[in-house]
Amino acid sequence: MVSSVHPPRGMRDFLPGDKARREHVLSVIRSVFSAHGFDEIETPVMEDSSRLHAGLGGDNEKLAFAVLRRGLTSEDLGRATDPLDLADLGLRFDLTVPLARFYATHRAELPTVFRSIQIAPVWRAERPQKGRYRQFVQCDIDIIGEEGPLAEIELMTATAAAVTALGLTGWSIRVNDRRLLIGLLDVFGFAVADRETVLVTIDKLDKIGPDGVVAELRERGFAEAPVGALETFLGRQQPVEALPFGEAAIAAALPDGVDPAVVADLAAIGLAVDAGQGAPVVQFDPFLVRGMGYYTGTIFEIAHPSSSSSLGGGGRYDGMIGRFLGADVPAAGFSIGFERIVDLVDLPPDRAADAVALLYGADTEPATLLRLKTELIALGRRVRLERTPRNLKPLLEQLSAAGFTELASVSAATATVDDLRFRPIGT
Repeated sequence: MVSSVHPPRGMRDFLPGDKARREHVLSVIRSVFSAHGFDEIETPVMEDSSRLHAGLGGDNEKLAFAVLRRGLTSEDLGRATDPLDLADLGLRFDLTVPLARFYATHRAELPTVFRSIQIAPVWRAERPQKGRYRQFVQCDIDIIGEEGPLAEIELMTATAAAVTALGLTGWSIRVNDRRLLIGLLDVFGFAVADRETVLVTIDKLDKIGPDGVVAELRERGFAEAPVGALETFLGRQQPVEALPFGEAAIAAALPDGVDPAVVADLAAIGLAVDAGQGAPVVQFDPFLVRGMGYYTGTIFEIAHPSSSSSLGGGGRYDGMIGRFLGADVPAAGFSIGFERIVDLVDLPPDRAADAVALLYGADTEPATLLRLKTELIALGRRVRLERTPRNLKPLLEQLSAAGFTELASVSAATATVDDLRFRPIGT
């Protein structure tokens, strides 16, 4: 007996209106990305378990759903010391790891610089809560084979165009560089082995504040000298929004000792994106971390005043593909947080201007209905057949919610489309 009629925890059904909005957003994103020269690919929903747990996905590897091997016996279950020993496949937790495998598989068939689109669901064993689901859609663009800053500039520009095409305003792109973060930690005196752990704590700055970050580092037992240096730096840090973007502003937001060449590269990227937008949309954030451990250079996120979380993010990950290919290949990507952005977008008001409903009675011949429906479809209309109910009001409300704008009644005397008398729904 089925215990629940609800979808699995952390997953969702979508009613027609929600599905229509989602498909509208996806079509806009696809169209913009394609116009910017990216090509769409598709990869399997599952990858080899060993690939998903190769140390490329950071903490997300811990959230991967494993698929048990076929033919397991009770002896196999008894011998296993790690649940992953029983799995040979897993559901993908993002689209970057599959892309790296895809490129390694098809490199000979792809252009020297490959610009890809991937729009597909991914799965993570999240603890379900508002804004976090176990199945969700990612919209990724990636550039593989371009080692210069043009890759980051193209990614940010295409993503900015997509967000703008969706009608969103007031957004900005926060940027940083993993090399600057590592330089910060070196200047403060943190040990090399502690870098990733310290960055995980710094990544919580927006949530727990400077005092919380410092307190957590002390609770974790890090040496007082580097923690104190970080505390002093956090105390003098100016608000990022108060700084005009550029090489001088970035340098002023950092302690002495960081690599000036990285500062110059980052400033050049931001200024180029700003120039392309005709407005300052890029902000330097010295504490932007991005949790994925595979980032090697520039990192970025979309910020929007309506959301405390980013609407998307990405960065450069030059070392990942080499794990599959045996030779490093430069790569960078940007992922739109579809589940967050879709709730901010409304359907265009004219989306269903040609959607009509035909009301019929019990005496109406099916052949007549189908002939009329076929003729209307040939004229470019969307058509739904509805038996005339005793109470018309609920049906009209349902049709309106589904985007239908007109209706007409079909009678035994209706011979052609010209005989139909359409009236707006709601009158």
